[in-house]
Amino acid sequence: MKRIDDDIKSGGIQPVYLLFGEESYLKRQYAQKLRQALAGTGDTINASFYEGKDINPGAVIDLAETLPFFAERRLIMLENSGLFKNASEELADYMKHIAKTACFVFVEDEVDKRGKMYKAVKNAGRAVEFPRQAGEVLTRWVLARLKREDKKITRPVLQLFLEKTGSDMEYIDKELEKLFCYTLGREVILSEDVEAVCVSQTTGKIFEMVDKIAARQQKQALELYYGLLALKEPPMRILFLVARQFQILLQVKDLQKRGCQNKLIASKVKIPEFAVRKHLAQAKGFTEGLLMQAVEDCVQAEEDVKTGGMNDRMAVELLIVKYSGK
Repeated sequence: MKRIDDDIKSGGIQPVYLLFGEESYLKRQYAQKLRQALAGTGDTINASFYEGKDINPGAVIDLAETLPFFAERRLIMLENSGLFKNASEELADYMKHIAKTACFVFVEDEVDKRGKMYKAVKNAGRAVEFPRQAGEVLTRWVLARLKREDKKITRPVLQLFLEKTGSDMEYIDKELEKLFCYTLGREVILSEDVEAVCVSQTTGKIFEMVDKIAARQQKQALELYYGLLALKEPPMRILFLVARQFQILLQVKDLQKRGCQNKLIASKVKIPEFAVRKHLAQAKGFTEGLLMQAVEDCVQAEEDVKTGGMNDRMAVELLIVKYSGK
């Protein structure tokens, strides 16, 4: 990210940028920065935008070869093109000799780093990954947003807020806007404000569900599961998040056993430092062997669903019943 900022500041714009990864908020912010630097917001002649997989590589190349109109560069921005999963040979080859008056910006959710297109872009310009941000980064970012709005918050209330919102910056941004409106005319944001307007993200509900499983509170665990289904959460996404939570618990349990401090555990497992204590408390409800078995059962459940051996909703329900039973 710093390299893009440096390119814009110095005027050393690269011929091609690839912005990819899970953190959509940052991708959008940096795509906007590049657009502003290259074409401004009002230039519709020298800026072209494509979205989706129905892109004609030949037409894009022809556009890149067309001289810009009273401008230094022509911006060609392509979003979720799928070209980094199923590469276009023609476009990958063109990355080796892009016209000096053109700049490509690709914005993708997923890429294959082994693919020809990724390698071609990386060699020709910059491939920048935007992963989910760590707890301290999110904390600093939220505090900066609060400062701009002349708002104050205590550390415990900030932790409560981040526990509810998770690590998705786009979601955090929306929840902050709700908080700002709700506390209009007040300087300090209280825990009551967070509880009143902030909705727990799916990951938070999954954590709570696994908490109930660890406590062998089967009825409550199933109620949370049915609640997620009522919110139209796909059972396979719930299964993925449950498996991920079991893996995190296995990691934190192992790292604690090896004498690692909370800060190191947070760094290795990639969770906020303030969340480590809660994960360690949850992990106490399971032995290492049980967590390993749970992860294996999640993999088996996914396999059963994919091969048609079991209904997806039932597969997750049976998993919850098995590990929440006394």
